[in-house]
Amino acid sequence: MTTAFDPLDLFGTRLANRIAMAPMTRSRAGEGGTATALTAEYYAQRASAGLIITEGIQPSAVGQGYAWTPGLHTPEQIASWRRVTDAVHAKGGVIFAQIMHAGRISHPSLLPGGQAPVAPSALAPEGKAFTNDGFQDFTTPRELTADEIHATIADFASAARGAVEAGFDGVELHGANGYLIHQFLASGVNLRTDEWGGSVENRIRFAVEAVKAVADAIGPERTALRISPDNPYNSMRESDSAQTHAALVDAIDPLGLAYLHVLEAGDVRDVTTDLRKRFSGTFVLNALTEGPTDHTALKLIEDGLADIVSFGALFLANPDLPARLKTEGPYNTPDPASFFGGTEKGYTDYPAL
Repeated sequence: MTTAFDPLDLFGTRLANRIAMAPMTRSRAGEGGTATALTAEYYAQRASAGLIITEGIQPSAVGQGYAWTPGLHTPEQIASWRRVTDAVHAKGGVIFAQIMHAGRISHPSLLPGGQAPVAPSALAPEGKAFTNDGFQDFTTPRELTADEIHATIADFASAARGAVEAGFDGVELHGANGYLIHQFLASGVNLRTDEWGGSVENRIRFAVEAVKAVADAIGPERTALRISPDNPYNSMRESDSAQTHAALVDAIDPLGLAYLHVLEAGDVRDVTTDLRKRFSGTFVLNALTEGPTDHTALKLIEDGLADIVSFGALFLANPDLPARLKTEGPYNTPDPASFFGGTEKGYTDYPAL
């Protein structure tokens, strides 16, 4: 029987175990959207994970969605991530960069020249944006033109090449949680009538083309995708989520990607099970569990539902999480007040066992 503590070969990259650190925005980037020495310390502390997936990193200036988030689109940003990957590799870890374009989940104050956020359609989300000046109401985004869609796909590929230059072992495209790729997938958010909207085939096109562009740029074995079927986060509305995500997975499966990462944001275990059957590669699951997401989630590997299980807040608060999972605790308690922005408090000061 396979367990969470068995190694896994990811296209020649050996993972020490099947426990992943899920991507989590921390809003602690340095000047110009760079990774800092504190960033390197944070990830190196968690290098006992079989796989680290970083916080969302914007592939372009217009892709930024929150204050103080890092990028991978300038030489300075790319160089800054090298200290992070070196620190993780020095401790025997494996680290993928999550590339995240926020789309309409942004604010003009975060973007160059105060320009409007972009999206598949000019439909404003509900809620407020986290900006340098606090929370501000979301604004109506500008609908991307066909040429801009192709340019955005090219931005994903360029950022992926930058990630490899910075020493990352691969990249994960963020197609979940209501950000740009997810916005194109969703029938209630993507209202386009051209080749990028309408039918399921058209709505998955942006995700498929972005994945293909990145796979062509850095190799499919270094390319992954994260999705979250039927996830209402960030004002998402999907009338045919299961069908759409099944079609998406069918389209990308032949590419031979490093892995597919599924986030369960609700009662979608039947969808997860279906996607597991459709995807022939490594299946990473950020599972919704009945109680706290702790060592009980590891049974999903033993049951064959997942090859790797990812943990978010629990990994944030427990830098040595694999060791704690093996002994079934004890666990440090995450402090939500220090999740976003700030200093080392609530970032690198959680104690190991």
